[in-house]
This record gives sequence, C-alpha cells and structure tokens, in this order.
Amino acid sequence: MKLNKLLSAVLIFVSLLGAHVMKAQTNIPKQALSGREQSIVAISGLTAAGDLEKLSTELGNGLDAGLTVEETKEILVQLYAYCGFPRSLNAINTFMAVVEKRKADGMKDKQGKPGVVTKAGNDSYEQGRKVLETLTKTPQSKPAPGFGEFAPRIDAFLKEHLFADIFESEVLTFQEREFVTISALAAMPGLTPQLQAHVKMGINVGITENQLAEAAQLIEKLVSKTQANTLRKIISRPESPVVEADMMVRISEIEILPEFLKEYNAILKEEAAASVEKEPGVVAIFPMSMKEQPNQIRIVEMYADSAAYQSHLKTPHFQHYKTTTLKMVKALKLVDMNALDKETMLDIFRKLK
Repeated sequence: MKLNKLLSAVLIFVSLLGAHVMKAQTNIPKQALSGREQSIVAISGLTAAGDLEKLSTELGNGLDAGLTVEETKEILVQLYAYCGFPRSLNAINTFMAVVEKRKADGMKDKQGKPGVVTKAGNDSYEQGRKVLETLTKTPQSKPAPGFGEFAPRIDAFLKEHLFADIFESEVLTFQEREFVTISALAAMPGLTPQLQAHVKMGINVGITENQLAEAAQLIEKLVSKTQANTLRKIISRPESPVVEADMMVRISEIEILPEFLKEYNAILKEEAAASVEKEPGVVAIFPMSMKEQPNQIRIVEMYADSAAYQSHLKTPHFQHYKTTTLKMVKALKLVDMNALDKETMLDIFRKLK
C-alpha cells in the first residue's frame, strides 16, 4: 500500500515537472522583429546616420530578407522627410549600385508593385489630417496648434505631403512606416521629442515595446550606444553603459630614429585613421609629436574594452604598421592610464564637431 502511494506521488511529481518544463519552453521569448522588420530598422538607421558602407551591406540583406526593390525604394523616399534630401539621395544612389551589382551577379530580386496614392478628392490636407488622426488616435485640429499656427506652410507640407502623399502609398503599411521613422529618429541626435511622438504612434499601430527594444539593439550595433539609449529611455528599458568598466586608456611614448620620421608619420597616420574608421571598439587613436623634439611621438589610445584592444592587435592595418615600423623605433614605452572621471569621456571631442 505504501509502495503504491509512493509510486503515485512520483508519477504526480514527474507529471507536474513535465508540465512546468513544457510551460517554460512555450514562454521562451520569441524574436521580436522578423527578418524583414530588422532590415527596415537597419536601412533606416544607417540612412539617417549617413553610413553608406554599412548601408550597402544592409540593403542587400534586406532584399535577401524579403523586401522588394519597390519597398526598399519607398523606405528611402520616406526618409527624405526625416533626414533630408541629401542623405535620402545618397541612400538611393547606394541602392541603385546594390541592385545593379546583384543583377550582374545573376541574382533575381523581386521588383514588387510601385506605390499609388489614392487621392480622397482634391483636399490633400484633409487626407493627411485623417491619416495623422489614425496614427495618433487623437483629433487633429486645423491648423495644428503651436507650430502650425506660427508657420502654416510647414503644417501644410506635413499634412499634404508627408501624411497624404507618402504615408498613403500602399507599398508599406503604417506599422512599417513607423519602424522607418522611429529608427531614423533614434539614429540622429537631438530629436527626442519627435522620437517620443512616433513611438506612441508606432504603439498605436501595433508595434510592441519588445520590438522597440530589439530595434534599439540594432541601432546600438549599427550606429551607437548613445543613440540606442535615447530609444531605450523612452520605453523605460535599461540603458547600455557607454563606457565599459574595463575600458582601456593608454599613452604610447615612442622615439623614432630621425632618418625614418617622415616615413613613420605617414604609416602611423594611415593606421590610426583605419583603426578608428573600421573598428567599432576603437574609440580614439590620436598621435602627437613634441614641438621641440618631433621624433618624440605620443599617442593617446582609447579602446572600448580589453576585447576590443585584443581584436585591434590582430587587424591587417595594425600588423602592417607593426612590421613596417619596427626598424624605425628607437624606444617604446606603453603607459596604461586610469580614467578619473569616465563620464566626461563622452564630451572629450564634442566641441570639434
């Protein structure tokens, strides 16, 4: 009898454990953004940031993820209203090159259907006003209070062109258009009020906070942590630390043999520029020379963390610098530094911009 009770208890425990495991498996969070949505975020953020090299790669990834040529064009056209004609046109020219190269490589991308705007009579302002009411879920007065009363023409452009001509095109859904807008605004500094407004609109048309959090991760990866944190702050998600605990700061003290100084400086200049441009983990490599002793070189080096430094040592441009300048260096001393106030690092070179 006792044995039967024991077996029953074991069976009940195993059954409950199995149910708990199954429930845990079903509660595993799914990827918030589809591959197509990730591409929309990436393309929009990089267009706004003006990074055409990365954009070229992501435009190809977008076509691979299922975006059509016409849908991608529509993303880039819409972006002119948020980051200006120059960056929109640069992105469109970049996309033209990507499409042509893929075609030359024998890839067949889906063209898609061009967008057609259905005009609701002749009143484009009213059409745009109604679209904005759908997005905001609040009544929109005519003109818009504040800026619309102060500058009626900008209110007309906003309603008649952006929310009528552009948003009413059926190539992209309202939700996809808000992904475009939110990603672009998140990638550019100084636009928090507009980003807040469009986050609300995005949520109104079905974008979730988890999707926005994943969009922030993509902005961090492709643009910057600082910009990604502006979006995280709005949706009350933890911000990524801009300065890592193991950030490396170093001063390299180098004495160059005088006969090699000109050649060394040229190689160093090339290596420093390549490191900052190509390596996300290289914050700064800033070479200097002493006024009275130009062969005495000092380099301020900043790396996001120790892993970024180790990665830097393996890059082709650093290896080229190391091997070609070895005979030119008379003395080398590496001085590791501790930052007394890491928060001020964010402002170090701001005034030069």
